[in-house]
Amino acid sequence: MKGLYLALLTAFFFSCQNTTPKANTWSSYHGGKDRNHYSEINEINPSNVAQLEPAWTFTTSSKGQMQMNPIVVDSMVYIIDASLKVYALHAESGKEIWSYGANFDHALSTSRGVSYWKSKKGKQRIFYTRNYELIALDAISGTPAKGFGVDGAVDIRKALPSMDKWVISNTPGTIFKDLIILPLRVSESEGAAKGNIIAFDTNTGAVVWTFETLPSFKDNPNIGGGNNWAGMSLDEEKELVYIPTGSASPDFYGANRAGKNEYANSIIALDANTGDYIWHFQTVHHDLWDRDLPAPPNLIQIEKEGKSIDALAQISKQGYVFLFDRANGTPIYEIEETQVPQSNIPNEISWQTQPIPSKPKAFARQIDELKEAEIGMYSSRSDSLKKLFKSMIKKTYHPPDTSTVLLFPGYDGGGEWGGAAAVPDEGLLYVNSNEMAWELRIEKKEIANTAKGLYTRYCSSCHLDNFQGVPESGYPSLVNMNERLTTEELHLLISNGKGRMPGFSQLPKAEIKAISSYIMGLEDGNTALNTVEPITTYIHSGYQKFLDENGLPAINPPWGQLHAIDLNTAEYKWSVPLGETPGIGETGTENYGGPLVTKNGLLFIAATKDGFIRAFDRHTGEVLWKYKLPYPAFASPSLYQYNNRSYLVIACGGEKLGTVAGDQIIAFALPQ
Repeated sequence: MKGLYLALLTAFFFSCQNTTPKANTWSSYHGGKDRNHYSEINEINPSNVAQLEPAWTFTTSSKGQMQMNPIVVDSMVYIIDASLKVYALHAESGKEIWSYGANFDHALSTSRGVSYWKSKKGKQRIFYTRNYELIALDAISGTPAKGFGVDGAVDIRKALPSMDKWVISNTPGTIFKDLIILPLRVSESEGAAKGNIIAFDTNTGAVVWTFETLPSFKDNPNIGGGNNWAGMSLDEEKELVYIPTGSASPDFYGANRAGKNEYANSIIALDANTGDYIWHFQTVHHDLWDRDLPAPPNLIQIEKEGKSIDALAQISKQGYVFLFDRANGTPIYEIEETQVPQSNIPNEISWQTQPIPSKPKAFARQIDELKEAEIGMYSSRSDSLKKLFKSMIKKTYHPPDTSTVLLFPGYDGGGEWGGAAAVPDEGLLYVNSNEMAWELRIEKKEIANTAKGLYTRYCSSCHLDNFQGVPESGYPSLVNMNERLTTEELHLLISNGKGRMPGFSQLPKAEIKAISSYIMGLEDGNTALNTVEPITTYIHSGYQKFLDENGLPAINPPWGQLHAIDLNTAEYKWSVPLGETPGIGETGTENYGGPLVTKNGLLFIAATKDGFIRAFDRHTGEVLWKYKLPYPAFASPSLYQYNNRSYLVIACGGEKLGTVAGDQIIAFALPQ
């Protein structure tokens, strides 16, 4: 009741003022529906940015990774924490106005934020997703929105072909008129849900339109994915929504999904009103490398040969920038269909060519740029690392093999979900890159109709056959699981998933029970099950980074970079390492989260394992300010202005890359 009272009091107070304080807002994910992470606020500038200091701090009710980008509307800052609890904070003080949702113990994923909608009649709602539910809240009071679904919530699964498959949404939906067009995250294994694009009515929650991303496999329940998990961009004037999609499932072995897998790994332009197809471009054919498009495209204007073009720039995990005329999908710079190596795996028909942009050059280093002499620079075992490097397959787009392929850029890019920033009217793109090499290998497995066989089929790629996992890559050990969870809790975890782990709700309860009993050591896993047939297939052998004995990347630095690209000319203005490694220096580090760019010459970014937030001169790449956060911020910052004071706000949740879990939201401002 206290939160509701404060919310109503706040609404009353601002409605009664003769002059309502105006906020220069950040009312949408990444600052706008063009997803450019861009602001024209000019109070904070290159000459005074070094004076930034904390203005307010808010502590959430739970600790853990927060990937969310706060949005700001009038006097409210809207955030969501690690337990999927939503808060409205006062923009000036950071004080809680309202919150919704007690700590949700069964949060299946991190959330990247919320969406704001205002009707023509002034109705205001906040939309967010909690697992498979799309929830609408009154933006002023934080109470469930009346008339939307059942008690303010809609079950997303009901809009898909199968209710029993694992589906969540962890990226804010795109608002267009009275629609919210929703990203979906699905499993990446065999039997995943279809990744259809769905638009819901913001008033009622009813499904208005659906676009099928895997029409060729419409009737095949074992093929899924092709989903948009990264979010999308909207050109409100053209009334077009631009949707980047991921690969068809299962990843890494595509014998059962022959062909290009059209609409998967694609940028798709749809009529935002109806979902009707306008154009698309596929960036990877028959994906075998988990090369999902990782971020919404940037909608910008460029000048080419004296002509102004409304353009779309799409970053990729491979480190490429695909640039199109967004009205019709025509490439602005040639994209070459390039011959690539073919699969050696029986029954796997890999695609003979892959599209590679001629310009600009990749913003992440490519596999052919790695040199044996530079392997193991900080290792006492460099000779053995060089020998291992020499034994690996090192070719762009080499399909997965029973011999180890060195995947570089790795599974996490290149580009990632933080996306790129842009100064839209200048055609300038700013993007951070991961520079981590990963080992890719698949193994032929005879999978028995037993609990052990089920574990091998669904769990061993992440947690390995011996339960050890790959902690340095973010995949935890399952050893002694019975000391951490009860059998019932493990049942729920396997069914629902958590964090980066997908759920397996499509499996019969008997199979989930068998897997959990095997993990818990309650049985040896060899008892035959009559619910599953034995199969022979190829299984991904695990997500292993190419590291030295100190846990450092075995390749030479930089291990993370920040770039400025002039898309008018396809030339780089500058590139600098992003992040520091203790005891070594400015090597760059792995990074998750995106930049923010201002018209007046600044670029802000956190994202690094070292826990700093930095301000760069966007024209030169020079660091103008940095601040050590209480916990690393694997998130993107927001910039807003309230009562003529500017605030830079970011979520500090830590936890990723082995860092300490945090619970802080920090807003910075210039001294008063």
